[in-house]
Amino acid sequence: MRIRSATIHWYPAVMKYTRALALVPCVLLGLALPGWDSRQNNSAQPSAQTSVGDAATDLKIQSSVLRIEFDHNLHSRVVALFGPHPSPLTPLSATETVTGVGRVWRDFALTSAHHETVSDAFGAGERLSLAGKSGNLGKSISVTIYADFPSIAIFEVAYTNEGSTPLTIHGWNNNQYSLTSSPSARTPAFWSYQSASYEKRPNWVLPLQAGFRRENYLGMNASDYGGGTPIIDVWRKDAGLAVGHVEPGPRLISLPVSMPDARHAHVAVRSNRERMLDPGESFHTLRTFVSVHQGDYFRTLTEYRRLMVRQGFQMASAPDSAFGPIWCAWGYGRSVKLQQVYDTLPTVKKMGFSWVTLDDGWQNNYGDWGVDPKKFPHGDADMKALVDHIHAEGFKAQLWWSPLSAVPDSQLLKEHPDFLLLNRDGSKRKISWWNSFYLCPADRAVVEYHKALVRKILGEWGFDGLKLDGQHMNAVPPCYNPAHHHKRPEDSVEALPDFFRELYETARSVKPDALVEFCPCGTAYSFFTMPHFNMSVASDPASSFQIRSKGKTLKALMGDNVPYFGDHVELSDGAIDFASTVGVGGVVGTQFVLPNLVKKRSTSDLTPEREKIFEKWLHIYKDKMLSRGEYLGDLYDIGFDLPETHVIHKGEEMYYAFFARHWSGPIELRGLQDHAYRIVDYVSNKDFGTVHGPRAKISVQFDKHLLIEAEPE
Repeated sequence: MRIRSATIHWYPAVMKYTRALALVPCVLLGLALPGWDSRQNNSAQPSAQTSVGDAATDLKIQSSVLRIEFDHNLHSRVVALFGPHPSPLTPLSATETVTGVGRVWRDFALTSAHHETVSDAFGAGERLSLAGKSGNLGKSISVTIYADFPSIAIFEVAYTNEGSTPLTIHGWNNNQYSLTSSPSARTPAFWSYQSASYEKRPNWVLPLQAGFRRENYLGMNASDYGGGTPIIDVWRKDAGLAVGHVEPGPRLISLPVSMPDARHAHVAVRSNRERMLDPGESFHTLRTFVSVHQGDYFRTLTEYRRLMVRQGFQMASAPDSAFGPIWCAWGYGRSVKLQQVYDTLPTVKKMGFSWVTLDDGWQNNYGDWGVDPKKFPHGDADMKALVDHIHAEGFKAQLWWSPLSAVPDSQLLKEHPDFLLLNRDGSKRKISWWNSFYLCPADRAVVEYHKALVRKILGEWGFDGLKLDGQHMNAVPPCYNPAHHHKRPEDSVEALPDFFRELYETARSVKPDALVEFCPCGTAYSFFTMPHFNMSVASDPASSFQIRSKGKTLKALMGDNVPYFGDHVELSDGAIDFASTVGVGGVVGTQFVLPNLVKKRSTSDLTPEREKIFEKWLHIYKDKMLSRGEYLGDLYDIGFDLPETHVIHKGEEMYYAFFARHWSGPIELRGLQDHAYRIVDYVSNKDFGTVHGPRAKISVQFDKHLLIEAEPE
């Protein structure tokens, strides 16, 4: 991501520090890490071990952005260094603990400490390693800060049974912190980003209130709802703190967030997995991290993505066609008739849409995925004819599909009951929305069956893209089907990203410019699946705020090159809010129906009034094409900056989108260069005159939204 001069708060030191890394030793970059000597180089080289009696200054590690400090009980705290003075964000406390039978081990008397320089997949850095003991339980902890990631400290913790009898471990906690608000903080004192998936589909970005608690378990939180991104973030107006893990795949952990009273917010990384630790045996927790930042959570997610890129995670590439506006036949529902699609296409073409999506209802059932003989009496030939007609009208064609689901009476399950994912008691796992059962993504035959379907849809039928849909795609439970010969039940959990990787690679092998949209129906996307599709979507948003906040989140996690579809505009506030999608750089779309083709009235009806609105916004979208711009998510805090603001940089222009129920007063234009700009409301063509960067203010009044363009003069 290109960082513009006016967007930087603590980044100047960070970027200068990063650019210099290749030229000089880390110690000359201002890393100021205890235990380093100016004569050291960047090779992995431990310094002398510190005895217990040495100065406490040896029990800390820091970058230009944060410092982690320990005491002689291995308690720690996080100190932010991006202000004029060091600012402790958390109190000194037992941040890494383990739970046993009737007790929690919190205090481990320090037995050794040492620093060393390291170099690995994340680059060059400094590591502080500590050891301690509590009775018969030994603890080792290392904290590493890398030169290229100065806002992140990565923790590795291990426990060893040094006694003569087995120890039962019920779970562990890493990076348990309490963030305190200032006494004068207004409500809300904290905002948060929370990344687990729940059946009620809550906001991913939300203010905290006293009494709030959410476990954020990344396993299954309902029969078919689970998974998420392994990060949580809580921030105040002046600073924020995030925790998570950096393992290369999904793990069954929790990321609890709570606000027990008006002044404190708590976060942690938690595992409740039980294990027996035999004498002399050790176990390692996950590689977890703490990160500090200013502004909202956007920086945390972009830094996490950069970190994971070092481990081989690369987001997919999208064809140019992926940025075209979308019409979907879902407005006609599962009972859609082919004639309704044919009769609607002229209007779709007149209004300027690029994609036509055939949604749920084309198939004979979930699982077999043959065409419905009542709608396609000539079978596959009718499906090919439909796709040919869509192409002849100048559109790209996309087909809805829900992999990993099969109804009980499907021919697939009659012939292959061994495909099923089974619960511990041997029962089938239900997918609620389609009254289906889960298939196991770790079973090779299941993978090959789905790859064959991809080849049929894109190759034989001729579709240009897939719309993969279903909350159950975001995560699966552990599988206990003995026919699969799993090494562990969690094999199914960890195999899910690879399942979608194989589908994506198959799609691109059939059609190199295939569009693969991933719509996990309100769940909080799993990061580990993200490299294996090339269009994200607001995924059944419950509000326009969800469209905007999901857009900000997915652009942070996936970057600007993967298009973000704001989903059907009918799902927005008032069923007509194109501004929320356009303003965050999303692709616009609709599920409109022609009223004369349906019996019941709905918000999907394309009335003459709505048609005029659609035509206006389609023109704006295609004229500005902000979906091809750079989303500058670190310029404004989505929680504490009012009005809510999003910014797109494209070419020499800056595009600002302001949102509020009603606003009257000044708005600030951040991120401008040091010259004059003409400010125009590009929706109503109102001219606000000229301002001069790098920061400027204008007074405005608006309801719901204001979208303006800043063009250099």
